[in-house]
Amino acid sequence: MSKNLVIVESPAKAKTIEKFLGSDFHVMSSFGHIRDLAEKGIGIDFENDYKPDYVVSSDKKKVVAELKKAAKTAETVWLASDEDREGEAIAWHLYNELKLDAHKTKRIVFHEITKDAILNAIERPREIDVNLVDAQQARRVLDRIVGFELSPVLWKKIKPSLSAGRVQSVAVRLIVEREREINNFVSESSYRVNATFLTIDVQGSPAILKAELQHRFTNKEDALTFLEDCKNASFQVSDIITKPAKKSPAPPFTTSTLQQEASRKLGFSVSQTMRIAQSLYESGKITYMRTDSVNLSDLALNTAKAEITSMAGEKYVKIRKFKTSTKGAQEAHEAIRPTYMNTPTINGTAQEKKLYDLIWKRTIASQMADAELEKTSIYIDCSCNKHQFVATGEVIIFDGFLKVYLESTDDEDEETADMLPALKKNQSLTVDEIIAQQRFTQKPPRYSEASLVRKLEELGIGRPSTYAPTITTIQNRSYIEKSDRPAEKRDYNFLRLKDGNISDKVKTENTGAEKSKLFPTDIGMVVNDFLTEYFPDILNYNFTAQVEKEFDNIADGKINWVSSIDKFYKQFHPVVEHTLKNSERQVGERILGKDPKTGRQVSVKIARFGPVAQIGTAEEEEKPTFASLRKDQLIETITLEDALELFKLPRQLGIFEDKEMIVAIGRFGPYIRHDGHFYSLPKTENPMNVTAERAIEIIGEKREAEKNKVISILGENGEYQVLNGRFGPYFTFEKNNYKIPKNIDPQTLTTEKCKELVDKQGTAKPKKKGFGKKK
Repeated sequence: MSKNLVIVESPAKAKTIEKFLGSDFHVMSSFGHIRDLAEKGIGIDFENDYKPDYVVSSDKKKVVAELKKAAKTAETVWLASDEDREGEAIAWHLYNELKLDAHKTKRIVFHEITKDAILNAIERPREIDVNLVDAQQARRVLDRIVGFELSPVLWKKIKPSLSAGRVQSVAVRLIVEREREINNFVSESSYRVNATFLTIDVQGSPAILKAELQHRFTNKEDALTFLEDCKNASFQVSDIITKPAKKSPAPPFTTSTLQQEASRKLGFSVSQTMRIAQSLYESGKITYMRTDSVNLSDLALNTAKAEITSMAGEKYVKIRKFKTSTKGAQEAHEAIRPTYMNTPTINGTAQEKKLYDLIWKRTIASQMADAELEKTSIYIDCSCNKHQFVATGEVIIFDGFLKVYLESTDDEDEETADMLPALKKNQSLTVDEIIAQQRFTQKPPRYSEASLVRKLEELGIGRPSTYAPTITTIQNRSYIEKSDRPAEKRDYNFLRLKDGNISDKVKTENTGAEKSKLFPTDIGMVVNDFLTEYFPDILNYNFTAQVEKEFDNIADGKINWVSSIDKFYKQFHPVVEHTLKNSERQVGERILGKDPKTGRQVSVKIARFGPVAQIGTAEEEEKPTFASLRKDQLIETITLEDALELFKLPRQLGIFEDKEMIVAIGRFGPYIRHDGHFYSLPKTENPMNVTAERAIEIIGEKREAEKNKVISILGENGEYQVLNGRFGPYFTFEKNNYKIPKNIDPQTLTTEKCKELVDKQGTAKPKKKGFGKKK
């Protein structure tokens, strides 16, 4: 056995570290069994911590025994878990569970998995920072208190199997409030006027100049009057203003800005970004990916300078030391960057390459010179009116950091400036056309995962390690859903002055399309309203941000964590008891009106399997009738007419293959039932107007997909099924799924090869840990 034992969390991290250490070091992984170890005491609840390589397996005792055995024979045990609070707590739990000797146990941390960083950490070991452990303990205990106390209240007062959490409930509140802003939003229209002028530039060449009127008309009449005045008007350049401008690069990535930019540029979800970043970190390609600092080390700055000089020349270099503005950020940590700045590309999966490329470009660009621009504004006077037209444009004089990278924004309607022709002051212009187009104020945008992360960070809620699991949790709990919504048709007025004539047309445009946006569900809105009414402090944005500050103070050793939790519990628990005794059951019921056929009350509410419309009441002699709401309908916004339409389902569509086709809405959405089989209706189809012909197409498409799903059946008794799946080919054996390596053609897979893959991948599935009912 080696003199030195290094213990890390995951096999991938262990494998990378082992490459940089000599034979005197043996690197072992806890394989995530610390999750169980932590839960033996008050410890850490890893259920909501993002540690993707943690798996609880059946041979936990064996692995722990091997770690203990290796620790006893080693001269020194190095605890090398991650450098954040979660990592510190893991090291503490390992120390206690393995009963390590304090005299031969050392704690090391490194921000990147490189030989220099690891050897430097070994030269500068430290003890486990108990303050960091306490801060993590406090977070987990407080979150457990909130979850364990609030969840049973929701079970009794709303619906079984619901849950609440300190950060997740606040995130849901943000999405619910934004949805209500949108529902209450009233769009206002105005007329935007744009003109196209014909002229000659200073070189004597014909030129086109596009300009916008610096005034919007509130009604059609005023816009028409302006166009009438322009029929015989003259136009000339009244002023040309040219100003130098600069654009500066964005700072290197923090966890939240990486999540936001990967969403905007690559279309990655927040959890997907973190999973890929974890892989890049553990393979030694980037620095630690859970950080709120934009700081770069001197070594990183020097190597970035060398790379930029080599790539573009010294004039492109401008070394910057960014300061973190995020509340509670830890400047001792470093931003996310490549471990080697002279490596612009890597080997890996397509997703890893894309994310690494983004990180490399952002880091390099942050140390490059400003882009130098020249912004020009041309002001145009109209002889008939006091309002001016203005044309704006810009020219890049020196590209600077733009040579490598430009940060994206969440503004979907962002316009870019055009280049303008060179003109002279007082130069006359000829009108080609003037268009007055009706425009509408835009409703507030729904949150995407990236913009929600930014909002949480702005409010000081959560930390880099909590953003991804928070968003995943509220989706898994069905409080929100991420989905697309198709555009809607909208008419607008289009007025055009051309060749002295004014045309007046009504045109149609698509508007309001949503892609990968977060929508609250009915149950999410009901839970939010209940918690906001009875637990306003927990749902208060300032309270949640203040708690984060308190955790920071615990980490700095300024506050005792037990006293902090005790103070919170004594204030919180009585509110829980009061709510259980005095609040009424909430189902989010909303009365819509009367059924015109029967005169009975029509309402909507939360039922056992989701939101439903109801005709009648429980007090009436005749039993109420129910119909499930469609997924695109909300209790808050559904109308009486829409609710009554639902009771027309199930409806008969016709006969196909001598069997009846029926369309209905079930627990999981609209479907077609035919010959004992169920066929889900695509989201684009409305069950109220789907035709028999379309139903037959859907049935045929599903049958064809099922037929193509099976690639082959192998084995004497057909025990191996090779299938096409959502994420690629795989095969099944004894109700378990097995991956088919990329270098194997699934069409050529044999029984013997299947057996080999089963032996290699194992048959036992890891059991998910959860909270069972108390007996």
